Amino acid sequence: MSFIKNNLANAITLGNLLSGCIGAIHLITGDYQVTAVCLIFSLVLDFFDGFVARALKANSNLGTQLDSLADMVSFGLVPGLTMFKLLEPFGNHLSGITLPFEIKYSGLLITLFSCLRLAIFNLDEEQKYYFKGLNTPSNTILIFGLYYAFRENGSFGLLTENEILLCALTVLSSWLLISPVKMIAMKFKSMKLKDNYPKVALLAGAVIILLACKTAGIPMVILYYMLISLIFQKQLTS
Repeated sequence: MSFIKNNLANAITLGNLLSGCIGAIHLITGDYQVTAVCLIFSLVLDFFDGFVARALKANSNLGTQLDSLADMVSFGLVPGLTMFKLLEPFGNHLSGITLPFEIKYSGLLITLFSCLRLAIFNLDEEQKYYFKGLNTPSNTILIFGLYYAFRENGSFGLLTENEILLCALTVLSSWLLISPVKMIAMKFKSMKLKDNYPKVALLAGAVIILLACKTAGIPMVILYYMLISLIFQKQLTS
């Protein structure tokens, strides 16, 4: 019984990894809708592995390492591959200039910086009730959300059909992952309403955006998340 208790959270984490692997495979083959389902599973499992570990008092260094390794695939490789797919049609041409390499590979910069962010997070003891920089799940929702909305109904075509803007987004996304900007984390230091205004504003706004914009609202929620985090910078560390 103690074996199950000590390893249940790790099993959930491995489920996140498996889902991320399947999602990455289907993304490469063009079946982005299966990838979307896999990412939903990974997001849910990524939340519950920590929740279960705390509830069962089964936190461990092994669990911490497994969590980051699983996130590296689900929320590091997948967004990098997504940008790879978005840039793929442009070949080695960047705004009329012929390059000596395929620009699609620059999308993997997001994967590299996701790895760097996860390593920094593991060593940083400050990020208990807030994040420094955009966390990898949110960055994945932003990048894959743009791709998903474009493939579903042509949303954000001005961005996703312009290689210059996509490359700029790649650089911005990579920087956001390791930026010093504090971002809201859904972890509660207190249950008092006044201490949780940023989280309440985030959840209420996210629901409104998704109801109003449907599929196009997925990446917009992350933009709203960053805006709210900027507004409540001081309260995040108080």
